[in-house]
Amino acid sequence: MGETKYIFVTGGVASSLGKGIISSSIGKLLQARGYSVTIQKFDPYINIDPGTLNPYEHGECYVTVDGHEADLDLGHYERFLGIETTKANNITTGRIYKSVIDKERRGDYLGKTIQIIPHITDEIKRNVKLLGTKKKFDFVITEIGGTVGDIESLPYLESIRQLKWELGKSALCVHLTYVPYLKAAGELKTKPTQHSVKELQSVGIQPDILVLRAEHELSAGLRKKVALFCNVDENAVVQSIDAPTIYEVPLLMQAQGLDETILTKMGLPVGETPNLGPWKEFLERRELAESTEPIHIALVGKYDLQDAYKSIREALAHAGTYNDCKVQVDYVNSEKLTDENIAEALKGMSGVMIGPGFGQRGIEGKFVALKYARENDIPTFGICLGMQCMAIEFARDVLGYEDANSREMDEKTAHNVIDIMEEQKAITNMGGTMRLGSYECKLTDGSKVIEAYGTEHIQERHRHRYEFNNEYKDQYENAGMKCTGINPESGLVEIVEIPALKWFVGTQFHPEYSSTVLKPHPLFVSFIKAAINK
Repeated sequence: MGETKYIFVTGGVASSLGKGIISSSIGKLLQARGYSVTIQKFDPYINIDPGTLNPYEHGECYVTVDGHEADLDLGHYERFLGIETTKANNITTGRIYKSVIDKERRGDYLGKTIQIIPHITDEIKRNVKLLGTKKKFDFVITEIGGTVGDIESLPYLESIRQLKWELGKSALCVHLTYVPYLKAAGELKTKPTQHSVKELQSVGIQPDILVLRAEHELSAGLRKKVALFCNVDENAVVQSIDAPTIYEVPLLMQAQGLDETILTKMGLPVGETPNLGPWKEFLERRELAESTEPIHIALVGKYDLQDAYKSIREALAHAGTYNDCKVQVDYVNSEKLTDENIAEALKGMSGVMIGPGFGQRGIEGKFVALKYARENDIPTFGICLGMQCMAIEFARDVLGYEDANSREMDEKTAHNVIDIMEEQKAITNMGGTMRLGSYECKLTDGSKVIEAYGTEHIQERHRHRYEFNNEYKDQYENAGMKCTGINPESGLVEIVEIPALKWFVGTQFHPEYSSTVLKPHPLFVSFIKAAINK
């Protein structure tokens, strides 16, 4: 196609309007037309990466294949587009400043005074263009976190202003705003959108396309009014109404010609509208699945916030669709679980999911849930810390080591069935002793997991510091918990399962990160299948 085109997605009026979903939808529509697309997220906070952020504040921390801790929107990008993102797809203000300060310390700026313009903005622009020049994508979509008017996002907006000026028709700005409905007046109000666009214009950016987020249908007259007051073409004002699922958004955008408008504005041929066949098939299958009697999966964890387990919830939903059933995820707070209330807490559950996490809080409740699920043969899936809890609970109740624990939770435990292993230090390539990103795993013949994957060698993403202690491996295997996935390079245990039970599997890695709309994750599909047959 020639030179790379750049699309910037900004947001106004309020946060959490779904810039990530709109960015992903635009990417999906362009991809369906045969263009190569990637999406990046710029987060205006000062943290170097979201790995240090509380999930209550920022939702889950997503991990890329190259071991970067990233914003959860990268999960949307991967699930929609079926692409793999990397460190280059998520930049924070912290990383921009660190990069500039490191250069200054090295003397790269030859004694110049370091300023936001041009030094910080140049570094932002360099990161925007990096993906386009390095991998030669047709389109690079850049989503700017936060809301126009935030003090933090000003350097990003200035960088966009400069890029739009430099790139001409090869750059375009999509601005997402909110149109509230005033119940008392019985009408939708466009004034917040007008103010938001004015705010954008005040920093020198004229949006090319407006996406209006609303809970009610917007009339043609209202859209015309917005177009007039905001200097935007009428056909470039698009509405985004609440949909039954985020995966319908690309079709809603396509129906309003959003992709055609983008191509026209960028001087590209429009051609025929792609039919998004497999995507529509998924949506039709999902609609049928959603009309069935739901099966209940208990998600046992310490965060009672949907976004803290975003990828897990999406992976369960994908698996439900491909098993033609509705999956209802019921959150169970592990801090409140005891031997006395566990039967009531898991009543009517077809499966139990033990969530990942770090630290001591809520861990005893996970042991209670695991013991109950194991003794009552309820299909159970443990991820990362969830898998480690499976090992600890088994050591306490089956191997008879009452004080068994992870070195993370109890420095002095005599039975450190989970610990930092020497083998791990040899293969770790990230900060400290954290194992981050994609690692190989070899599966055992005849296991539940090899049956699910249908192949012996897999690669999955990690985010953890502690490992299964191989010194106890034989004791576990002899007592009925098998180590059915091993890292071939280090011999570290990646998967444990109890073959005697219907489905009792724990993975040290995070399979949820690689489940996409058109390729659901085999372990989740297998888990839901077992839960249905319970």
